[in-house]
Amino acid sequence: MTSPRRVHGPGPSVSDGATAPIPAPAPSAASAPRPSRGRAGRAARRLLAAAGAVLVAVTGAPPAHADAARSLDWALGALHAQQAWRTTQGAGVTVAVLDTGVDATHPDLTGQVLAGKDEVGFGAERGDSAWARHGTGMAAIIAGHGHGPGDGSGVLGIAPKARILPVRVILEDKDPQRAKARTSRGDALPAGIRWAVDHGADVINLSLGDDSATAAPVAAEDDAIQYALGKGVVVVASAGNGGDQADRSSYPAAYPGVIAVAAVDRYGRHAPFSTSRWYSSVAAPGDDVVIADPNRKYYTGWGTSAASAYVSGAAALIRSASPHLSPLQVKQVLQSTTRFRPQGGRSDDLGTGMIDPAAALAAARRLAPGPVVPAPVAYPQRFFAPGPTPAPRPPDRAQVLGDGVAAWCAAAGGLLVVLAGVLWSRSFRTRAPQPPAGAPAGGVDRADRVPGWR
Repeated sequence: MTSPRRVHGPGPSVSDGATAPIPAPAPSAASAPRPSRGRAGRAARRLLAAAGAVLVAVTGAPPAHADAARSLDWALGALHAQQAWRTTQGAGVTVAVLDTGVDATHPDLTGQVLAGKDEVGFGAERGDSAWARHGTGMAAIIAGHGHGPGDGSGVLGIAPKARILPVRVILEDKDPQRAKARTSRGDALPAGIRWAVDHGADVINLSLGDDSATAAPVAAEDDAIQYALGKGVVVVASAGNGGDQADRSSYPAAYPGVIAVAAVDRYGRHAPFSTSRWYSSVAAPGDDVVIADPNRKYYTGWGTSAASAYVSGAAALIRSASPHLSPLQVKQVLQSTTRFRPQGGRSDDLGTGMIDPAAALAAARRLAPGPVVPAPVAYPQRFFAPGPTPAPRPPDRAQVLGDGVAAWCAAAGGLLVVLAGVLWSRSFRTRAPQPPAGAPAGGVDRADRVPGWR
């Protein structure tokens, strides 16, 4: 079965993640160009007003010395990134980005991107407008290190020292070959997952999915994810962007063991577009976030894709500091340390709330390593209800009398039967008819035998 996979936003080439370009940096707020109109423009104006506080929290530098992209990046402040980086920045961890490809030459990613794999084999190429835009944006959210003096410009990822392993499994929405890929490369995702596992991935980010009306689990994908989890690889996926439409389940987010990520805005509220379903694990920033693009421009966009990338980066931090934790333990520690927890501790909108990487790192240090594949837990209840108790059978005579008495009775009964047989035989022989008169001596002819004779 071929799945109509699509990226879950954001990115300038993604139809379900509206974006707006970030204006060029200005020497002062008074002379700064006005951001574009619309939803993203209003968010940009709000963020420009608060850029100083966010910037100091994230970079410790004065606002005038950073570009607009860094100034608008509110997500790292909301995730307490600086506090988490006192423990680790993700060194030694590889995050596989299964997406539309990654531009390894982007200034925010130079030196971070490993040699990857193209499971599609055709479509747009480097230099085309529909090449690697979404995947590059996700990679920068995970492991971007910025650029320029002091790396003070561009996108800074949540795990800036992690490595990126790119695996191309889908094409951009505007790629002319996308329709062909959807019908002929249905096995690209499971093949890409297995390849990433076999080539050193510690975390797999899946900012993609199928949440169409015909969405359904695919055995090959589920098997590949279970293969990854069984090898100790954490799997993270976007929950879907159908929240303001039908809230249908999205795969791979709904497969067992996956950390399914919903999106929140800068106030920690559920983003209206974010799918609300039973499988939501946690939430992360996904509204008006800063996206790096291969064209060397930056955009603000929305989508659970970005939220998934932030959680993959957080998982990389945990794996860097506590490398022996199992995928289940990484998932549990992220879920147990969230902020903005919903009433009751969990909801379909937010899972257990917005991740807090610093708190998760602290909790992870207190955990003893667990088995990669947890042992099955016995079910405490009866699966089948007990039936009626049968009536007791009456004991047989041998059980009542005991073995010795029963044996004596059996022997005596047998003796009586033998004795009766002897007496009956003698009586019968006495009454037996005699040969007819005139019969030859020595017996009778066979035809003249009488019943009872031998």
